[in-house]
Amino acid sequence: MQGEHRIVRARISGKVQGVSYRVWTRGEAMRLGLTGWVRNERDGSVAALIAGADADVTAMIERLWQGPRGALVSKVEIEEASDAAPVDFRIIV
Repeated sequence: MQGEHRIVRARISGKVQGVSYRVWTRGEAMRLGLTGWVRNERDGSVAALIAGADADVTAMIERLWQGPRGALVSKVEIEEASDAAPVDFRIIV
């Protein structure tokens, strides 16, 4: 249902570090009214926690495949999460 709240963990692989992927992700999430966080991982991937209305989370998952200019996404893995919903969207290290 459209009004339901959803929280997911995402792992994005490919050329996603060194191309401002985290900054782009934060901007897209904020435009959609989502909360959560995004961070670089040691293995070269980017991880994110995304929370919000189901339709907006689904839209964000679709956008993760695009990324910013210079990104080349090869894989987006999604798993449902039960984390507490954050109050904003942050870039974390």
